[in-house]
Amino acid sequence: MKPFKTEILSTRGQRLAVHQWGAPEAPLLVMLHGWMDVAASFQFVVDALQRDWRVIAPDARGFGLSGWPVRESGGGYYSFPDYLSDLDAVLEAYAPEGSVNLVGHSMGANVVCMYAGVQPERVRRVVDLEGFGMMDRPASTAPAQMRAWLTDLRVNPRMSLYDTRDAVIKRLRTTNPRLSVERATFLAEHWSRQRSDGLYEVLGDPAHKISGPRPYRLDEAMAVWAEVTAPVLHVEGSDSNTLRWAAGTEAPDAFRARFKAFRDWRQVKIDQAGHMLHHDQPEQVAALIEDFCA
Repeated sequence: MKPFKTEILSTRGQRLAVHQWGAPEAPLLVMLHGWMDVAASFQFVVDALQRDWRVIAPDARGFGLSGWPVRESGGGYYSFPDYLSDLDAVLEAYAPEGSVNLVGHSMGANVVCMYAGVQPERVRRVVDLEGFGMMDRPASTAPAQMRAWLTDLRVNPRMSLYDTRDAVIKRLRTTNPRLSVERATFLAEHWSRQRSDGLYEVLGDPAHKISGPRPYRLDEAMAVWAEVTAPVLHVEGSDSNTLRWAAGTEAPDAFRARFKAFRDWRQVKIDQAGHMLHHDQPEQVAALIEDFCA
């Protein structure tokens, strides 16, 4: 495996663990992981890259080795504006000038697509791995969502605990049967840690389970996407159920109409891959990234 180093970036009141592969002078790829994942998840894709790249991948706030925001005075949830701010801070620190290539998976894909619309001059290419957005929630749903948020703030969510590292590996392979034992073992080392009582816990803030106070507004998202000037490559796994989940009761083809907001949108499907396509077919994902961003 290609080695990486980890630096801690303290900026805008947030502690971010930033993982880096490759030489500083090589062309840059910035990668953002998905929900309940960590930046080391991109290791298999990085290993499959054939050219020299400098890859930078932060652990999102509340995941991996990054800090958990202090929740006081009615706080207690994570928001997309925070993720955009964190990405902006990472680029300020590691690529303060010019435009960059952004790669995101799932939640991270939604973040990079939003960022490319908010700061279009800073983005050269976008690779969107299984990023769909959410079902549209009209304004009429706002009162119920805010009530649900207040209810969630009264509970104390917890992450699952595991007796052994092998149990963590089994959990990862149950979620994704395509994972080899070798890859699941690597992921378990970075996705969990052993506590003082001997149990293993996921490296994630339980507050991620708290619903946000605002409904997802598709018109807002599409207005931002319409500002994206960089070409966008959307990549799906042929066996992924994420589109059907995101679309809810809406027909998948109708759901895809949202992507018309992008000026330059290309789509590719990878066979024998699910939602975690960067684990299932990292060689194909790496080749698509290189061909698109080179």
